[in-house]
Amino acid sequence: MRKTLWAGLAIALLAGCARFHAQPLSVAKNLDAFESRTLSDPGLKSFLETNHSVAEWPPKSWDLMSLTLVAFYYHPDIEDARAALTVARSGILTAGQRPNPTATLSPQFNSTTPEAAGISPWILAFNLDIPIETAGKRGHRITQAEYLAEAARLNVATAAWQVRSRVRRSLLDLYAATEIETLLKAQRAILEDNARLMKLQLDAGAVSPFEVSQANIALATTRLALDDAAKKRAEARAALADAVGLTVQALDGVAISFDAFKEAPPEIPTREARREALTNRADILSALFEYEAAQAALQLEIAKQYPDIHLNPGYEFDQSEHKWGVGLSLDLPILNQNRGPIAEAEAKRKQAATKFNALQARVVGDIERAMAAYGIALQKSKTAAGLVTDLRKREQAAMAMFKAGEIPKLEVATTQIELRTNEIAFLNAGVEAQQSLGLLEDAMQRPADRSNWQSRIPEKALEPSKRTGDAESPKNR
Repeated sequence: MRKTLWAGLAIALLAGCARFHAQPLSVAKNLDAFESRTLSDPGLKSFLETNHSVAEWPPKSWDLMSLTLVAFYYHPDIEDARAALTVARSGILTAGQRPNPTATLSPQFNSTTPEAAGISPWILAFNLDIPIETAGKRGHRITQAEYLAEAARLNVATAAWQVRSRVRRSLLDLYAATEIETLLKAQRAILEDNARLMKLQLDAGAVSPFEVSQANIALATTRLALDDAAKKRAEARAALADAVGLTVQALDGVAISFDAFKEAPPEIPTREARREALTNRADILSALFEYEAAQAALQLEIAKQYPDIHLNPGYEFDQSEHKWGVGLSLDLPILNQNRGPIAEAEAKRKQAATKFNALQARVVGDIERAMAAYGIALQKSKTAAGLVTDLRKREQAAMAMFKAGEIPKLEVATTQIELRTNEIAFLNAGVEAQQSLGLLEDAMQRPADRSNWQSRIPEKALEPSKRTGDAESPKNR
């Protein structure tokens, strides 16, 4: 019976043990999986429909919102932040574990016991050490782990916003390169026609070779600028693919919408922007929870001043005699009272507070600079827009005069070249304003359009319940 009891106990203990399951990584398989990603993936379709991003499939064009959600679906930075969240939530389980009791078995043999006396020469001692934590140490550990898990959950939101920021920045670069390339192509056509007319004028003796040379130099300069714009467009397209988490080939034949950059929000409220950032930025809230975790760690170290209790029940079979006993032990806080760890925890709490205050100050500075830059860029864009409007009117007037025979074609070309040059300047001013707007959005971690303040994209990363539950894959959010 005793053998059966011990065997059953051993089986029960082994049945509760976790087993290792190997999950090898393969470079070739990972590469194949990456290269097979497309915008027509059925899982991506379901993900976009869940997030109400598309009304039809496949979309006629991919805009900033849909491309951001594609990045949420594919980009490894989100998976990395989710993995950190899983680790932090596992820490709650670890913190809540109670210490196991310790069993000690000490067999002895007394060689001087007379064999004829009918007394067993064996001495068998079996003792248990049952630890009992005091001063709420387990509760402090759980509290600390919960705050760290909440900070990790908010870090997922921070990662989501950073992914969105990279998508917007690369999409803006692609918009700028595409538009400039279009304007330069129009300018090249005008300059080619202008150079042809100048050559005819030179043959007729109406202009000097110097003027023809200047026209040819302007044409060559525009052609070089056009090649540079094509290069920048290819680089921006590759950057967009990387920001989304796809290969460049996956964007072949895909229509991209640049409507997000056609016009800027009419007004950015500075006070609301500052308050929004300081009260809702995920990294600020994460730093706040890290501070609370540091406080819980300090409480835990203070609680460790009070020793834990150890109950020591035992049984001893002493040469045919049965003996039972109960012991009690605890550490004596004589040589130290945990002062060193307490001092370290206090210093770490102060460090966490300093980190929080420094982050808030940096965010305020980022918002102030972004607001100032955005205001100046908007004014510059408005000035350029007014100049372009005047030049378009002048072009129309020049065309009317040319059709009436009042001016030659060369004067019309001169007006058109001046217009195209200023259209490029207007485009650059608009792109500069959008870049400043992107910096402002990054400072707030919210879209600058106030109508979208209640539906910012990173909220998708905050859906799992606080402090409990398993981490979810971003593909299943």
